[in-house]
Amino acid sequence: MKILLVEPFFVGSHATWAKGYQQFSQHEVEILQLPGRHWKWRMYGGAVSLAREMEKINFQPDLLLVTDMLDLTTFLALTKEQTAHLPVAIYFHENQITYPWSPADADKKIERNNQYGFLNYTSALAADSVCFNSLYHQDVFLEALPPFLRQFPDFQEIDLVDNIRKKSTVLSLGLDLKRLDDFKIETTHEIPIILWNHRWEYDKNPDAFFKVLFRLKNENIDFRLVVLGEKYHQSPPIFAEAKAYLKEEILHFGYAPDFATYAEWLWRADIIPVTNFQDFFGGSIVEAIYCNTYPILPNRLAYPVHIPVEHHSKHFYDGTEEQLYLKIKMVLERLKNNPTAFSENNYVHHYDWRIFAPTYDAFFSKVISDYH
Repeated sequence: MKILLVEPFFVGSHATWAKGYQQFSQHEVEILQLPGRHWKWRMYGGAVSLAREMEKINFQPDLLLVTDMLDLTTFLALTKEQTAHLPVAIYFHENQITYPWSPADADKKIERNNQYGFLNYTSALAADSVCFNSLYHQDVFLEALPPFLRQFPDFQEIDLVDNIRKKSTVLSLGLDLKRLDDFKIETTHEIPIILWNHRWEYDKNPDAFFKVLFRLKNENIDFRLVVLGEKYHQSPPIFAEAKAYLKEEILHFGYAPDFATYAEWLWRADIIPVTNFQDFFGGSIVEAIYCNTYPILPNRLAYPVHIPVEHHSKHFYDGTEEQLYLKIKMVLERLKNNPTAFSENNYVHHYDWRIFAPTYDAFFSKVISDYH
C-alpha cells in the first residue's frame, strides 16, 4: 500500500512524526512537505504550493494522509485529477479553535482570526477519516465546534459536527523512544535535577514553573536545573529572569545542540514538573518519562492517559502552584535521602513506533478498504 503524507509545516514534532511513520511503517510512505515556518501563511497558502508540487512527483498513492496545517478542501480542488478517487485521512496534531494563543499575538487584539479554526473544520468535513493524537484532543475539538459555529450569522450547519464525530478516531502519537536507549547513562548525584524540555512559549506556562523554583531556592532547598527546548524570537521574559536568578542551580540552559545531548540530559534528570496550559499529547513529557524522569503533572489535558490509574495519586497535582510546590518539595526530599527512590517504569513504552506503527498500518488499510 502506498501513502502520500502531506505536511505543510515540516519541522519539529510534525517532521519527527512524519519521518518516524515513514521509517517504521510496512507501507510505502512518501512525504510531500513545505518548510516549517510562517505557520499562518502555511495554513492559507500551503495547499496551493503543495498542489503544484504534487504535479511533479511520480507517486501514485492509495491513500492521502494530511495534517491539520493543510487547507484540505483547497488542496483537493487543485489536485482533483490526481486525488478524486483517493480516500483521505487527516491527522490533528493540534487545532486552531481550542489552541490558546499568546497575548502577544497580533490576532489576539482582534479576538483572533477565525479563519484558521474554520480551515480545521472544513478540512475535517472533507476528510474520510479524522484522527486525533489523544482522546482529550478529540473531545475538546468536537465540543468546541458547536459554539464556534454559533458565532456566525446564519446557515451554521451545526448538525455536520456529528458527521465529523462519526468518522473520528484516536491514533496516539508515535515516537522513536528506543532511540533514547543509545544514550542511557547511569549516574548518581547528591542533588536532584529538575527538567524543562518544552518549547519556550506562553502555552507551556513557564511563569508558574519558574516561580515555584524561585520559592524553592528562597527556602534553601537544593536542586539543579536543566532547561532544554526550542527558543523563539519572542520567548516569555521569565526565561531571562530565571537564567539570572537561578544561575547557581543551572547545569544547562538552552536548546540542545544535538539529539545525543538532549537524550543524555533526559537520562540524567530526576524530576519533570509540568505546568502547561496546552498539550494535545505531550511528546516531550513522554520522552522524559521513558528516560525514568519522575513526572509531576497537572490533572488535566492529555496527561492522565500516560500514567496508569493506580499511580495517579503519586504523579498528579490539582493544577495550582501551591500543590506543585508541595509535590516537588516532597519528591526532592525523598531523592535527597534515597537517590534511587523512584524505580524504573514502563508507563509509556507502548508509544514507540516499533510497537505502534502496526496499529497505524492496520487502521489506514481499513480506511482504504472501507472507501472502496
